[in-house]
Amino acid sequence: MSNKKRVLFLCTGNSARSQMAEGLLRSAANDRFDVVSAGTNPKGVHPRTVEVMKEIGIDVTRQTSKDVKQFLDQKFDYVITVCDRAKQQCPIFPGAEPIHWGFDDPAEATEANQLEAFRRVRDEIRWRLGLFLLVATDRRG
Repeated sequence: MSNKKRVLFLCTGNSARSQMAEGLLRSAANDRFDVVSAGTNPKGVHPRTVEVMKEIGIDVTRQTSKDVKQFLDQKFDYVITVCDRAKQQCPIFPGAEPIHWGFDDPAEATEANQLEAFRRVRDEIRWRLGLFLLVATDRRG
């Protein structure tokens, strides 16, 4: 059994925010974490998610949109909700530390502002993950 910390990122559609977080954490600390993402109502990975992640050298084309129900019997160290709706609908994962990061849904931006919104949210998630890595690494035993 691996001693990697297990992290689940959860949002509603599992199309943008949680997919970005999964790709970013996997890229930054794959050797320390087993990372997955899911949605309470999965919709498929948004094309803009793939586009803005590719801009920073992270390929998320193999990631898929998954339903949180498929993870209910699994153990996680951290369950991180990245939208308010997912926080309200998040099932209980016994033993997991629940963390909430509320990010805007970039898919709700107007078409003219959507690319900028995806980039902004990606960068906000990357900043928050940097802080998470500092704290999670401190707690490693």
